[in-house]
Amino acid sequence: VQLQASGGGLVQAGESLMLSCAASVSIESINVMGWYRRAPGKERELVASITSASNTNYGDSVKGRFTISRDPAKNVIYLRMNSLKPDDTAVYICNARITDYDPAYNFWGQGTLVTVSS
Repeated sequence: VQLQASGGGLVQAGESLMLSCAASVSIESINVMGWYRRAPGKERELVASITSASNTNYGDSVKGRFTISRDPAKNVIYLRMNSLKPDDTAVYICNARITDYDPAYNFWGQGTLVTVSS
């Protein structure tokens, strides 16, 4: 599975941004897709995930501000980011996880940089 992320950029605090992640296969075949981020000097953390049944999960720091969605017709997932803060500055990385196997298969995109200025 190849993942191509896009949509990062430089925005000011309070503004919005939409990230996209296109998969090379049908996302209906992927159990869970999501976004992680890695900020300078910090551990990688989960931002949001969505299952093939469209169940969603969010990191505490983004709840109420970010929304993850999926479009199976386009094999794309999105991350709508509202009310951005400087602390949201990070490389955002798309993830696909296939849990039908033990251990699960994880696939990672190349990341897209989001910079939020104060």
